[in-house]
Amino acid sequence: MATPHEDVPPANLEGKYMAMAVCWLLGNGCLFSWNSMLTIEDYYSYLFPTYHSSRVLTLVYQPFAVGTLAVLAYNEAKMNTRRRNLFGYILFFISTLLVLVLDLATSGRGGLGTFIGICAISGAFGVADAHVQGGMVGDLSFMRPEFIQSFLAGLAASGVLTSSLRLVTKAAFENTKDGLRKGALLFFGISSFFELLCALLYALVFPKLPIVKYYRSKAASQGSKTVSADLAAGGIQTLPQEEAEEDPKQLERLSNKELLLQNIDYVIDMFLIYMLTLSIFPGFLSEDTGSHSLGAWYVCICSCLVNCFYLYIIYSIYLPIP
Repeated sequence: MATPHEDVPPANLEGKYMAMAVCWLLGNGCLFSWNSMLTIEDYYSYLFPTYHSSRVLTLVYQPFAVGTLAVLAYNEAKMNTRRRNLFGYILFFISTLLVLVLDLATSGRGGLGTFIGICAISGAFGVADAHVQGGMVGDLSFMRPEFIQSFLAGLAASGVLTSSLRLVTKAAFENTKDGLRKGALLFFGISSFFELLCALLYALVFPKLPIVKYYRSKAASQGSKTVSADLAAGGIQTLPQEEAEEDPKQLERLSNKELLLQNIDYVIDMFLIYMLTLSIFPGFLSEDTGSHSLGAWYVCICSCLVNCFYLYIIYSIYLPIP
């Protein structure tokens, strides 16, 4: 009979494929709101023709995301992982819902006040992303590689899903009066519902899966102090204790500076990738390409193609499981 301290989980452990499916959905939810903001640029270009929304919203989002992530990384050992992730998903839901509420409250009118409100919501998306993306990657790193692969695959798929959803909602109301706004409202409503679903999945479903409870118990037995709330949510009231003394030096964690220096090549790669991507998408693709026969569909189709290629690259890297 296997014990919670063995490297191999018990044979009768259930919930692996359910956990993978939930991880994929949670990965989608991590970027669904922000991708919704990018994908709706055709509507915001109509509402705010002189404010360069595709550029400004990105510039607002990134400082909030990076700044919050830096604070969380500095205090990671003191963070309650469950509370951090729940806060992020709930903030995603509230912020996405506020986009819909703001549009309804202003009756679809533009103006500086409405644009400032949209910018504030974009900043909230950055804060939520910093909480969820780092928190979920850290949480799933305690578990099977298939879980974090599913989560990252969901991240990549969120762009294609939001782009496809935008194409469908745009086409559904294309020939109706005020069709652009009606399609945008339906798009916002579906996005809000999906973020609520992600919050409920993480809060009520994921922690109760047997395989998730096993790996969190194992992490706690190895000294992790951030999974206690997750164990309680899964019905485990006491943390397992180590059966044998371990060398304290083996449990020492590298400092953030040491981790940064050891992975400086990856840091530079990520910086260059983000700089190149944000220099082109969404600003250049939506504003600096002149007029085309596709008209108002051009931005939506370009966004969908960018996300399709991104999805192909990420799935090529992460889907093969060793």
